Order: sequence, then structure tokens, then C-alpha cells
Amino acid sequence: MSNVVETESIEFHEKIAKSTFNKTWDYLDKKDRTVEDELNMIHTVHASRYHWGILVSEGKGGPINLQRGEWIISRVYSVIGRGEPAIYHAKKCLELTEENDIGDFDLAFAYEAMARAFALLKNKKEFEKYLKLANEAGEEIKNKGDKEYFFEELNSGPWNGMK
Repeated sequence: MSNVVETESIEFHEKIAKSTFNKTWDYLDKKDRTVEDELNMIHTVHASRYHWGILVSEGKGGPINLQRGEWIISRVYSVIGRGEPAIYHAKKCLELTEENDIGDFDLAFAYEAMARAFALLKNKKEFEKYLKLANEAGEEIKNKGDKEYFFEELNSGPWNGMK
């Protein structure tokens, strides 16, 4: 009976982790977000990362899920203009990327998160450093579709007047 409960719990966390991640994208893509939408987006993105954390601790998923969770949290805070949490989660994303030798697409996005957060903080030196690293890592993305997607995202806002 215990295994059934554990399996159901893992399935629950996986369902919530994925659905809240996707819901966060719905909010990010929404053109006319309200203040309430922004608050819901914050709660949703943190819920996704929380549930991925449980899954990873139970052996389902891995560091890349945590890395991507930190990346999207940073993106949310960058989009709504909250510099301190944007940089906090961008740094955590990059830390997970480096500690786990995560490369390619995800490395490029880790640098993008750093650049975006430093743009929000108006730190031109660090913004330029990480934008350059993001562009260089983006050029190394092996899959053509992933590379195109990365550069579409990199060329989209917000850059808070820095780009």
C-alpha cells in the first residue's frame, strides 16, 4: 500500500510541476497582464520549482529541472521589474549550470538570465559581460531549432533600455 501512495505522490508532484511551469509561460506570453496576473505568475513559477525540487529529491528528474526552474523564476522577475529576486535566481541558475556541467541551450539561457537581471539593475559592465557570454554560448547550440529559439528569446524584451 505504501508504494501506491508514493507513486501517486510522485505523479501528483510531476503533474503540478509541469502544469505550473506551462501556466507560467501563459502569463509570460500574456500581452495585457494585470497586477493580479503578475502576482499569480510569481506564485505559479515558485510552485513549479518547489514541486520539481521534490521530484529531484525523489530521483525523478535531475539538476537540469532545477536549473530551468531557477531560470524561469529569474525571467518572471525580470519581466515584472524586480531586480533583486531576478539576479538571485539567475545566479542560482548559473550556479546549478556550472556545478552540473550543463551546457548547450541551457548554458546560453543561464547567461541570458544573468544579462537580463543585470540590465534590470542597470549594471552595464555585468550586463555586457553576460550578454556577450550568452551570444557566444548561443552560437554553440548544436540543434538548429534550439539555436533559433534561443536567439528569438535573447532578442525579445525586456532589456530595460540596456540593449
